[in-house]
Amino acid sequence: MREARDGSKKDMHSKNPSVSSLPLILDVDDFKGDFSFDALFGNLVNDLLPSFQEEESDSIEGHNNISNDVFSNGHLRGQSDTIKFSQGLSTPLFPEVDKLLTLFKDSSQELVDLRKQIDGKLYNLKKDVAAQDSKHRKTLAELEKGVDGLFDSFARLDSRISSVGQTAAKIGDHLQSADAQRETASQTIELIKYLMEFNGSPGDLMELSPLFSDDSRVAEAASIAQKLRSFAEEDIGRQGISVPSIVGNATASRGLEVAVANLQDYCNELENRLLSRFDAASQRRELSTMAECAKILSQFNRGTSAMQHYVATRPMFIDVEIMNADTRLVLGEQGLQATPSNVARGLSSLYKEITDTVRKEAATIMAVFPSPNDVMSILVQRVLEQRVTALLDKLLMKPSLVNIPSMEEGGLLLYLRMLAVAYEKTQELARDLRAVGCGDLDVEGLTESLFSVHKEEYPEHEQASLRQLYQAKMEELRAENQQVPESSGTIGRSKGASVSTSPQQISVTVVTEFVRWNEEAISRCTLFSSQPATLATNVKAVFTCLLDEVSQYITDGLERARDNLTEAAALRERFVLGTSVSRRVAAAAASAAEAAAAAGESSFKSFMVAVQRCGSSVAIVQQYFANSISRLLLPVDGAHSASCEEMSTAMSSAEAAAYKGLQQCIETVMAEVERLLSAEQKATDYRSPDDGIAPDHRPTIACTRVVAYLSRVLESAFTALEGLNKQAFLTDLGNRLHKGLLNHWQKFTFNPSGGLRLKRDITEYGEFVRSFNAPSVDENFELLGILANVFIVAPESLSTLFEGTPSIRKDAQKFIELREDYKSAKLASRLSSLWQSSS
Repeated sequence: MREARDGSKKDMHSKNPSVSSLPLILDVDDFKGDFSFDALFGNLVNDLLPSFQEEESDSIEGHNNISNDVFSNGHLRGQSDTIKFSQGLSTPLFPEVDKLLTLFKDSSQELVDLRKQIDGKLYNLKKDVAAQDSKHRKTLAELEKGVDGLFDSFARLDSRISSVGQTAAKIGDHLQSADAQRETASQTIELIKYLMEFNGSPGDLMELSPLFSDDSRVAEAASIAQKLRSFAEEDIGRQGISVPSIVGNATASRGLEVAVANLQDYCNELENRLLSRFDAASQRRELSTMAECAKILSQFNRGTSAMQHYVATRPMFIDVEIMNADTRLVLGEQGLQATPSNVARGLSSLYKEITDTVRKEAATIMAVFPSPNDVMSILVQRVLEQRVTALLDKLLMKPSLVNIPSMEEGGLLLYLRMLAVAYEKTQELARDLRAVGCGDLDVEGLTESLFSVHKEEYPEHEQASLRQLYQAKMEELRAENQQVPESSGTIGRSKGASVSTSPQQISVTVVTEFVRWNEEAISRCTLFSSQPATLATNVKAVFTCLLDEVSQYITDGLERARDNLTEAAALRERFVLGTSVSRRVAAAAASAAEAAAAAGESSFKSFMVAVQRCGSSVAIVQQYFANSISRLLLPVDGAHSASCEEMSTAMSSAEAAAYKGLQQCIETVMAEVERLLSAEQKATDYRSPDDGIAPDHRPTIACTRVVAYLSRVLESAFTALEGLNKQAFLTDLGNRLHKGLLNHWQKFTFNPSGGLRLKRDITEYGEFVRSFNAPSVDENFELLGILANVFIVAPESLSTLFEGTPSIRKDAQKFIELREDYKSAKLASRLSSLWQSSS
């Protein structure tokens, strides 16, 4: 238990009659800090519970013994033992309960007293806090009033400071202006004094102040002299413009004119002196002295004379040996190495040397001149206009379009290649110089102007060059043609028939060379033409040259191949004989006809090769147009479509020649077919004697020869032609063959076995023409097979043959008339009644 702490607490307990005389149990400090009710309760009962806890433990132990007696060994105790146990339990279990109850009551009363005590303290504290808060609020209000007053004072002070500052600034401005005016007046007085010295006798510069002759004060003298001259010239101009009639002003003007003249002489003399000093320092590579002189000279015409003088004295512009070395490097000794590749290497080396030289000069210029960009602009301009132009004049000799240089001299192509190389390399030089630095100079525009004379007539030169190349190529081919041995140019001369072959057959290699020339020309067009419209115009003109060349070349080749066909046709006509000739003459004519047929077959194959190469050449041109030309024409409206139309027009002449030649090929083939049929077809082929021998079901010899010839000769056509051209040619040939066979069979008479032989021939012909893939031709030969049946069936069955095909009655009537029994069977009257009934 807690002991009594002070006398005041004892007095408070003594006044309350309900409080026991026990010491003070609770204190306010017990509830401070980390309060625990368990700890408080433990402190209250610790003095009473220990003895109770001992007695309780003894009682529990005795209870356990009784239980053991009852249940040990499984037997219950007697009733006497039970009575004794109940008597022992009559003793109280908590003998200290009264003391605890008294303790708890005292503690409760002390808690009530403590609460009242604390409530009183809280009430007093609230009153004190309210009083202090009222006092604090009053103090804050007084402080706010004081702060507001302070802010007002600060505002008035700031306004006053601003006013004082503005006044001080105005005073400072006035003082500065006054000082500037004083300084200006002082300088003006000084300048007037110097001006009066220059306003003496004309040309008299001996009486000037020491300032103007002191080398250590050259910069100051130059500045003053420039100011005096500007002032005097301005005054003369103003006076002369405003009041020229006033005598006094005129007199003043004349006096200033003397000063201006003397000042001009002095400035010239001073400038020359500075330039001499600059040159001397330049030779000694004294950059500081050069920079000092350049800075002073910048006051004379903004230093233009110094800049130009420096550039003009560079060795590359005054040393003749350097210029000659440039020519030798690019053109070689006496121009013997003037080929585009050598010139390109020479220009690359020379322009690299020029760029390095300019780069070194740029380092000096940056260290010396106050305006280095202006000096670099003058230097680069001088390089292009003097050194580069001198070389280009020797390299590019613009040829005349009237007297074109020969191909032995290189022709126009050499000039154009040189021009392209020079232009491209000079453009690279311009870009390199731009990278080094050239101020505000339009170096690209200046470079373009160097070639303006050559670019004016460039398109005409390019087209003339292509025409010259074409003519030279044609002359070369003609020369090769003349070198071909005469024996190789004839066929069958020993047999009395000759026809020249075409040694100048169309060559795809030649056309490819034309395209290569044009491609090179287009690359130059792209190089020289910066604007899309100009480029499209030049490209269109150059491509038109290619179209003209290819069109003329393949048309001439086709015409030469046609000449062979014409010559072969003339040979056939020459050996056509009449009916009344001797056997010997007929044999000779047959031999000559064989030679003419061989010539015709050779010319046919030659023309087919020409057509094939013609198609390949056109395809090459079309592919070249699609890959290289069209993209250059598309940016300009109408250019692409116009070129496509020109391409179609240019190839129309070749198409016409090819069409005529193909018609001649058909005539050649049909002439040989007719010759073979006439020579090989016998009357007995279709009118076999009725001798009991089994009929021959093989094709006739004439049919076999014709099919073999057609297979052999048309092999080249199948290879050369393709697409619609092939289909049209074979369809036309198939129709002509159908018609020729009809006319041929009109010459014979047929019996039934001959009809079977004819049907076998028609089947052979039909199987061959099926390779034409021409439906109309296949249909015609199928109808021929139906017509052949008129020779096989009995006369009374003829009416049933044409029930499903009335369209062939006309041809059928002609065939029926060729039957061997036409008259004996009186087929004419039968057919007449048959046609009338069917109609």
